[in-house]
Amino acid sequence: MKKIFGIFAVAVLSMMVFAAPGFADTIKLGVAGAHSGDLASYGIPSVKAAELVVKKINAKGGVLGKQVELLIEDDVCKPEVAGNTATKLVSEGADVVLGHICSGATKAALGFYKDAKIVAMSPSATNPDLTLSGEYPNFFRTIPHDAKQAQLQVKFATEVLKVKTVAILHDKGDYGKGQAELARNYFKDAGVEVVLFEGVTPGAVDYSAIVTKVRRKKPELVVWGGYHPEASKIVTLMRKKKMKTVFMGADGVKDDTFIKVAGKYAEGVYATGPMDISSNPMAKMAKEEHQKEYGADPGAFFDAAYSAALALLNAIEKAGSTDYDAVVKALKTEYVETPLGKISFDQNGDATGIGFAVYKVADGKFVEQQ
Repeated sequence: MKKIFGIFAVAVLSMMVFAAPGFADTIKLGVAGAHSGDLASYGIPSVKAAELVVKKINAKGGVLGKQVELLIEDDVCKPEVAGNTATKLVSEGADVVLGHICSGATKAALGFYKDAKIVAMSPSATNPDLTLSGEYPNFFRTIPHDAKQAQLQVKFATEVLKVKTVAILHDKGDYGKGQAELARNYFKDAGVEVVLFEGVTPGAVDYSAIVTKVRRKKPELVVWGGYHPEASKIVTLMRKKKMKTVFMGADGVKDDTFIKVAGKYAEGVYATGPMDISSNPMAKMAKEEHQKEYGADPGAFFDAAYSAALALLNAIEKAGSTDYDAVVKALKTEYVETPLGKISFDQNGDATGIGFAVYKVADGKFVEQQ
């Protein structure tokens, strides 16, 4: 009887050990973002990037001798959904999270990860406060924040386009409005007159009212703060009304879907976005992997997402565990080779050694401006 009890006790103890934190069978990488809806073209490339990185790492033995498991959840880029998405990833045992994609959704999710002591890293959420406020020490990103993007927009508009008047429109969201407010401040500092600053309702069928306002104000430049669905509608309507006003967006516009939707009316539109890193050997390799696996070129933020997946898993390897404090320390002290270059993260969680560039739509493609 004692022998049977002893065997039973050993079995129970073994089950407890393997169920304890640190003894999980896999490393769980959550991937959260817009995987459906109007902004899916921003989120799906991150899923594919994570799949490619994980496939390669698992083929080489995984991380800390364990296979990496993907937990993929859709937040549709909506703050009201992102909290539930984060809660689900926490309950499923995510060790780290690649995401979210949109700034508003990211902000809505970060508190849940913070409470659970989980690092989240976005390839695309650019609202400055996400890192600069100090509220989310668990947040990192592989894209520069909007203050740098707005500064570049203003520099290009004043030094290259030579504009003296600007109308600034936005979608009222954390990303779009925040970006627009930054641009407004920098334009004023540069001596450019802001003749109109106004928000519009995302998803509206008709933007005639705001386009009419812009037309009356006669700005030399329209700057849009927000995403491509609204931008494509506004610029299309402007061009149909024979308005030749220069139009400029940010990384929320620099997506091939914008060109597909706006068609010929996209020609001549400017947008800021991550610098062209196509000459980077790792970027070339990642693109080839995507083409081989999915039969197409990668989409928006793919390189930043690929880099984020590498950075997160490298940090766990360097930390020697999935312990939150150890992973955070590794992210801030260790460098990792990525498609964006050799990167680490500063004390705020922003990636070092990366930046933005200005692009112009020419012959149906975004072309980097020198």
